[in-house]
Amino acid sequence: MTPFAAVNPMPMSASPRAATLQAALEQRILVLDGAMGTMIQRHKLEEADYRGARFADWAHDLKGNNDLLVLTQPDIIRDIHRQYLEAGADLIETNTFNAQTISLADYHMESLAHEMNVAAARLAREAADAVGTPARPRFVAGAIGPTNRTASISPDVNDPGKRNVSYQQLVTAYLEQVRGLAEGGVDLFLIETIFDTLNAKAAIFACETFFEETGTRYPVILSGTITDASGRTLSGQTPEAFWISIAHARPLIAGFNCALGAEDLRPHCQALARVAGTLLSVHPNAGLPNELGEYDEAPDTTAALVKAWADKGQVNI
Repeated sequence: MTPFAAVNPMPMSASPRAATLQAALEQRILVLDGAMGTMIQRHKLEEADYRGARFADWAHDLKGNNDLLVLTQPDIIRDIHRQYLEAGADLIETNTFNAQTISLADYHMESLAHEMNVAAARLAREAADAVGTPARPRFVAGAIGPTNRTASISPDVNDPGKRNVSYQQLVTAYLEQVRGLAEGGVDLFLIETIFDTLNAKAAIFACETFFEETGTRYPVILSGTITDASGRTLSGQTPEAFWISIAHARPLIAGFNCALGAEDLRPHCQALARVAGTLLSVHPNAGLPNELGEYDEAPDTTAALVKAWADKGQVNI
């Protein structure tokens, strides 16, 4: 693999809105939007809705491919962005959590990865620009999920050395995604829900490769996920080890999202904050799911818990 600096030695400049984002972060705590999937579920979409006219004859089931909706139901996705912006979000995430060839293989739609990312970024960009003002700019974060594969852990308990994805495959998939998101107009990249830091390193490498290709560096948020009360990621890292593994990316912001609720996530974010020389983000779940996979924590409860972080000045996003 070619080292970052050797890909293209051209000098790098900051992306167009990097300074605006930095200025906003220096002034106040910024608010990120919430989950896309639960908002989509409210529409109770069926197979035909996912297919639309374009994919009516697709040979494989498409229900559940939420990223495809940027092509088949763009008005729904645009409206979800709008609702989050009207609720006060400063940053909205593109609907691209699984929009790379590795995850899209489940639907035999690998060839659509680039198109999906461009379309998703443009939808979010339109929504953000429609409400943003010079005094209150709104930002689009290109959402880069962990894929449905893990590079560090065997999928077969009887074969510890087995892997179902390689580092190079991850880099290739992520680089295509990053290029599409940038083409569609994102302001920054959000590498999120990191359960396997090796997967995240592939995404980081893809971003760095793109930065070298274009001579432009975008802000990056790296957000891991603590899977249970052990305080470790799925690949076994503590918050401190997680930071050491990803610090070379020079992220603008690092933090944790998903899995745990605001109270359970607090000590792990505090551990990260003690070692990371960066701003801090936290995007908690509404508590832990019950035995049916549903959430019992009421919105007012979640709001109060998140507000407590802000009141104590413990978070930037």
